[in-house]
Amino acid sequence: MRFTKQNFATVVLGIVTYIADIGADIWVARNYFYKELYLWCSLTLTIVLLSSFVIQFFSYTWFKEDNDVKLNRICLLHFFHGGIFTRYWFALKYGYQAAFKQISSENQLIDDLSSIVHKTAIDAMADISMLRLFKTFLESTPQLILQVYILMTSNNSAISQYISIAVSFISVICSTVDYQIALRKSLPNKAKFMKISSKITYLLYKLFTLTSWILSIVLIMVLSSKIAFILLVLFWFGGICWTLKQHTEFCKSTTAEFVYRTMVGIILIFTFFNIKGENTKVPLSVYYGIRVLTTSAILCACIFWKSQFNGKINLLFVITTVALTLVSGICFLLVYYRFFHPRNQCTQDVVDGPEPEREEVCRISRFIMQ
Repeated sequence: MRFTKQNFATVVLGIVTYIADIGADIWVARNYFYKELYLWCSLTLTIVLLSSFVIQFFSYTWFKEDNDVKLNRICLLHFFHGGIFTRYWFALKYGYQAAFKQISSENQLIDDLSSIVHKTAIDAMADISMLRLFKTFLESTPQLILQVYILMTSNNSAISQYISIAVSFISVICSTVDYQIALRKSLPNKAKFMKISSKITYLLYKLFTLTSWILSIVLIMVLSSKIAFILLVLFWFGGICWTLKQHTEFCKSTTAEFVYRTMVGIILIFTFFNIKGENTKVPLSVYYGIRVLTTSAILCACIFWKSQFNGKINLLFVITTVALTLVSGICFLLVYYRFFHPRNQCTQDVVDGPEPEREEVCRISRFIMQ
């Protein structure tokens, strides 16, 4: 596998969107503080900090497992929440060497060294994509829900809120597609995520289903924050149970594996991912079947208790948007798995099938897939 100039550009774009996302959240929290909206300020910053703690934890754990750097310096960097920036530095360093300085040669030794550089760059990109996926569903998505809820229930709005929503939305899009590209790139037995049609179809499937669910959660929050909390806890508990049933083996330590399963449970609140590399036809069908039933129930409740919204939002428009995005997302899901989902000539799906034995197993091969 080769690390290309396009991959290098993707890494650069990733760090730009990451900084922009954090900056927008801090900006909107600052505005809440000056307006004396301390609850919204605290919630906004809490989401950012909790996500950052999780990212630092896994980043440091992976450095410790790899044992190829000086852990004292790495620990200090992660203590100050600079873990992902450290990884971006390594990715840019090795990515630049692989994309711009490596040349083909008839000398086997030179080719072997070139392959090592490319593999190091690809592995660095894969680690970042996994951390970005954690951030997407632990920070960007909850931030979207919070900010949209504030806009729907508040009489005042600010440009910072709209920018925060837009940047979070862009971050979700970039990290979701970037993770799929990194997954295909890192695992030689996976079909490359090359065709633009497959990328667009996958993006629209995730984008529409996630948009529908975010708006549904906001609607039930407007009706009753307690019911919304109970609903999310039930989905999280269901995700945890399924993760435990799958007996995931992503981390080497018991503590890290427990944290990983807990975080995967949170991710499964918002979207479906294959967490063990097995056939997902039945779990996928059950997951989105429950999603359709839950969303339908929420929309019916909103229509029945529409007086609770007090004309603050155009309820008909929001309900129509939820319904259309959900139907569109399911349609794109079916199209993706019918025409674009990569398959080997064996009976099992490439991504959904178990990994063949390899001398060195990539970390991403044990991570959630799709």
